[in-house]
Amino acid sequence: MAKHLVIVESPAKAKTIKKYLGPDFEVIASYGHVRDLLPKKGAVDTEHDFAMKYEIIEKNAKHVTAIVSAMKKANALYLATDPDREGEAISWHIYNILKEKKVLAKKPAHRVVFHEITKTAIQKAVSEPRDISMELVNAQQARRALDYLVGFNLSPLLWRKVRRGLSAGRVQSPALRLIVEREEEIERFVSQEYWDITAEVEAEKQPFTAKLQMYNAEKVEQFTITNTEQAEAIKAVLLREAQGKLKVISVEKKQRKRNPAAPFITSTLQQESARKLGLTAERTMRIAQQLYEGIEIDIGSTGLISYMRTDSVNLAAEALQEIRAFIEERYGKENVPEEIRTYKTKAKNAQEAHEAIRPTSALRTPESLKDYLTPEQFKLYDLIWKRTIASQMISATIDTVAVELCATPPHIFRATGSVITDLGFMHVYQEGVDDNKIEESGEERLLPALAEGDVVSLQAVKCNQHFTEAPPRFSEATLIKALEECGIGRPSTYASIISTLQRREYALLENKRFKPTDVGRVVTHFLTQYFNRYVDFNFTAQLEDELDAIARGEKEWVPLMHEFWDPFKTQVDEITETVKRKDVTQETLEENCPQCGKPLTLRLGRRDRFIGCTGYPECTYTRSVNSDGQEGEAEQHAEEVAGRQCPDCGHALNVKQGRYGKFIGCSNYPKCKHVESLQKAADTGIECPECRQGKMLKRRSRRGKVFFSCSRYPDCKYATWNEPIAQPCPTCAWPLLTIKITKKKGTEHVCPRATCGFSIQVEKPEA
Repeated sequence: MAKHLVIVESPAKAKTIKKYLGPDFEVIASYGHVRDLLPKKGAVDTEHDFAMKYEIIEKNAKHVTAIVSAMKKANALYLATDPDREGEAISWHIYNILKEKKVLAKKPAHRVVFHEITKTAIQKAVSEPRDISMELVNAQQARRALDYLVGFNLSPLLWRKVRRGLSAGRVQSPALRLIVEREEEIERFVSQEYWDITAEVEAEKQPFTAKLQMYNAEKVEQFTITNTEQAEAIKAVLLREAQGKLKVISVEKKQRKRNPAAPFITSTLQQESARKLGLTAERTMRIAQQLYEGIEIDIGSTGLISYMRTDSVNLAAEALQEIRAFIEERYGKENVPEEIRTYKTKAKNAQEAHEAIRPTSALRTPESLKDYLTPEQFKLYDLIWKRTIASQMISATIDTVAVELCATPPHIFRATGSVITDLGFMHVYQEGVDDNKIEESGEERLLPALAEGDVVSLQAVKCNQHFTEAPPRFSEATLIKALEECGIGRPSTYASIISTLQRREYALLENKRFKPTDVGRVVTHFLTQYFNRYVDFNFTAQLEDELDAIARGEKEWVPLMHEFWDPFKTQVDEITETVKRKDVTQETLEENCPQCGKPLTLRLGRRDRFIGCTGYPECTYTRSVNSDGQEGEAEQHAEEVAGRQCPDCGHALNVKQGRYGKFIGCSNYPKCKHVESLQKAADTGIECPECRQGKMLKRRSRRGKVFFSCSRYPDCKYATWNEPIAQPCPTCAWPLLTIKITKKKGTEHVCPRATCGFSIQVEKPEA
C-alpha cells in the first residue's frame, strides 16, 4: 500500500514527479479542473453572499473516481497542482471532494508547491508542505463568479437585442473593443503627403547619405515639404548654392550601451514567440506546458523549463550562479557582468513568489536536446534558453557618430552612423520588434573618418515622397502587449481571450492581423453605449488589481462581489426594458432611398452589415457594404452570369457575396434558393464509380475545402474528400482508389469504401 498519494494536473507531470519521489508515493493526474459551476442560472446565489454551486465535470468523473479509490488506500495526501490561483483552486476542489466522499478522515492533507519540475525542487517542496491558501482560492472563486455573472446576464441580453448565440465576457469584451476601435481609427485615417530631401555624398571614395535638417536657417519638420513643386524648388536652390561640395561643420562622437532584455514572463514569451516563431499564444502555452511537465531525455523524463505562467522577472540564486558560470566558460569571463543583473517587473502585481521562465539547467543547451524535442519544442526551448542566458551577460557597446554638413550656413544636412564595438549579450540573443518600430541594432552604417572643416563631394540631391500610414491592425504579439499595458486579464488568460474572440467570430485573423467582423463591431458598440463602465479599460484593470488584493489577503471577496453585482444587475434590467433591437442593429444614415425616398439605415443582417430602406417590406431596396467598409452596388444590380438561367426556376443567376466569399445564386431568392460555386470545377477525367456516366470533378466546399464529386450532381451524389486515381481496388474491385496523406502513415492508396478497408503505403511519412 502506497503511504502517500500525490495529485497533479497532467499524466506527463505525474510521470516525471513519480520518478523523483520513489516507491512510497503514488502520483495520479486530475486531468485539469475536476469541478465547475453548474451550467445554468443560479449557480452563483447572489441572494446568499454569492454561494457557488459546483458539480463534477463529466469528462473528468472517471479521474475523480480513481483519485477517491487511491485515497482509500493511502495514509497521506499531497496536493501538487500548479503554483497559481487555478492550481490552488484545483487542489481545494479535490480536497473537498475527498472530504465529501469521507475517504480523507483524519489523514493529513498537504499542499506542496514547486516552480520547476526537477528532483531538488520537488523533494524540497514535499519536505516543506503548507496548507491550502484560501486567499488564492477566494481570488479564483471571485474571478469565476464575476465571469459567470457577466456571461449569464449579458449574453442573453445580446441574444434578444442583437442575435442568438452571441456571448459577452468580462475580459473578452474590452479586448474586442481594442480591436474594433483600432479598425475604426484606421478607417478614419486620412493619409498626408510629405517629402524629405537627402544628399548623396562621397568622402575618401566612401559614399554615404545625409538628410536635410535645416533650410534657410529653419528646422525641416515632417510636413515642412508637402508637394513635388516645393521639393524640386528646394533641390534647385541646394544644388545651385552647394556647387558640388558640402563642408563638415561638426562631428559628434558618442558611445552608448544597450542592455539585454529581462528573462521571459508569460506575456513576453507569447509576444516573442509570435514575432520570431509565428506561433499563436495558445500554441505557445501548450508547447511550454509540455516543456515544463517533462520530456524524455537521456536521463529520463525531465522538466526542461520553470513554470510558464508568471509575471515575475526574478531568477533563483542557484540558477544565476549556474548561468554566470556557463557564460564564463562558453563566452569568456569578459562577458560576465561584475554584479548579477536584476530586473523590475512592469506588472503592477507580479504572480506570487514565481520565477521568470527559464531553463531548469543552463547546461542543457538547445543543441544537446535537439534529438529529443519536436521542431516546435526545440524552437521554443531555444528561445527561452537564449533569452535567459543573454539576460545575465554584459551590455552591448555601440559607437555612434553624427556629422553636420552645409552648403551655405542656412542649409544643413545631417548624417548618422553607428557600429557595434562589443557585442556583449548580442552574442546570444536580440529582442524582436513590432510593426514599424526600427531596431537600432539592425543594419549598422559606417561613416568615413571626417573632421570639422573637411570638404566632401556632393554627388546628387534627391527628393523622396512619403505618405503617412494608418496605425497597423493588432497582431497577436501587439494585442497581448496592449492587453498587458491596459491591465486587461492576466498572462494565463491571454491565450484563451484571443481564442474566444476567434471562435465566436468577433474577429478574424487576416495576414496575421486581427480584423473585427460586423457582428464584433455591433457587439462592441452595444456594450460601449449601454455598459461602458464594464468594458472600460480602467475599470477592468482595477478589477484585476482587486482580485490580486484578495489573493494577497488584503481584501475580502464577498464585499467585492456586492460592489460589482448590485449596479450591474440594475443596469441589465434597465437596458432589457428600454432598449429595442433596432436601436442596436440599425444606424440611420443621412441618405434617402433612391427608389421611394425614405431614409436608409445601416443594418446587421444574418451574416454581415448592409444598407436597407426603412420602407421595407413595401420597398426592398438594399445594397451591400464591402469588407473594407465601402458601399457596394445595389443587390438588385448584382452582376449577372451571362447566358445562364437558374436550373430550378428559370430566373437569371447572379454573382453574390456570402459568408465564405462570392458564389452564384438565383436572383429569385428567397423564393428560389439555388446556389452553386463560382469556381469552375476541374475535370479529373476519372469515371464516376457509382453511376458510370459522369466524371469525377475537383470542387471546393463553401469553406474552401477541396473534395471530388460526380459531374451529374444532384442526379448522382457520389463524392469523396480524397483525390481519386484510376486504379481498381485489389480487394473489392471498386473501380477507383484514393490518395490519403497523413503525418502518421505518410501517403497511402486506400479504397474509399468503408466496408473494404484496403490500404497500401506509397511513401513513408517525413521524419
